[in-house]
Amino acid sequence: MSEFSTFETVIPVRPDDIDMNQHVHNSRYFDYVLAARYEQMERCYKMSMDDFISRDLSWVVKASYMEHKRPLRIGDTSLVRTHVDKIEKANVKVNFEILKGSDSKLVAKGWFEYVMVCLLYTSPSPRDRG
Repeated sequence: MSEFSTFETVIPVRPDDIDMNQHVHNSRYFDYVLAARYEQMERCYKMSMDDFISRDLSWVVKASYMEHKRPLRIGDTSLVRTHVDKIEKANVKVNFEILKGSDSKLVAKGWFEYVMVCLLYTSPSPRDRG
């Protein structure tokens, strides 16, 4: 069990999320998680991406993984649930689940590994180089 809190964000399915198979295109699930994290950083952590950027810092995706379980369709809402799995130097691994809003069934799960970079150098922040 993680020692870190779990946060949730509701994201509605938009018409432009739908692919030719009449369900959400697989690439949009990553967008949902990134949008949720952006919102959660401000609401839950009280430090928005703008706060990081004003300090010449940002978070960049280093690696990601996702398993798809079932589709979302137009009219659905997604519930994106995230929690930090581990923090090491300038890296943070965030696990996520995307649930279907109407029945809470698992739609997708996976993780992102982010690295904090210095925007002046586009590299890991100086204090975290190792």
